[in-house]
Amino acid sequence: MILASGSPQRRAILEQLGLEFTVAVSGVEELEQGPAAEVALENARRKALAVAGPLASNGATTVLAVDTVVALDDRLYGKPADRAEAAATLRALAGRRHQVLSGICVIEEGSERVATAVTTVAFRALSDAAIEWYVDTGEWRDRAGGYAIQGRGAALVQSIDGDYLNVVGLPVATLLDLLPSLLFSAI
Repeated sequence: MILASGSPQRRAILEQLGLEFTVAVSGVEELEQGPAAEVALENARRKALAVAGPLASNGATTVLAVDTVVALDDRLYGKPADRAEAAATLRALAGRRHQVLSGICVIEEGSERVATAVTTVAFRALSDAAIEWYVDTGEWRDRAGGYAIQGRGAALVQSIDGDYLNVVGLPVATLLDLLPSLLFSAI
C-alpha cells in the first residue's frame, strides 16, 4: 500500500495497526474553501489520483489518501500559517463544538472508493493565558484547526462524539469499511 500523505500521524496510525506501506507525498494543491465534506473528499481524491497516476500500468498497488478539515459553522479552519492565526483559530473554537471531517480515497486495481468520517469536538472555554500556553507549545503547526488532540491539545478538549482517530488524522473504522481485508494483509 502507498500512503499519499506526509502526515506523521497517519503513518503512526498505520504502523500501530501493523501495516506495511510506503509514503508518496502528492504535492497537489488543496482546496481550502467550500462545503467541508466536499473539500475533504476532493482533496483526498486529488492526492490519490496524483500518486496513483504514475502507477496506472501496475494495477496491483493500493493507494490511500486522506484529507482532514476542521469546520465551525460554515467556515473551514486549515493549518494556521503563523502564531497569530493559530491563536485566532483557537479563540474561534473555544467553548464551542466543531466538526472534524476526513475524506478518504482508496484507489485499488483501477477502482476508486471514497468515504467521509465526521467527529464532533467540544472545546473547553479557553482563557487568553490557556491559548497562549498552547500556542507556545508549537503543536499547532501543520495541524488542521491548529491543535493536536493526541498531544497537549487534549487539554483544550471537553469531549468528542465520534472516532478519536479521525481527529488525530486517520479514521480507522471508515478506512476498514472501505478496505475490510486490510488488517488481514498484516497477518
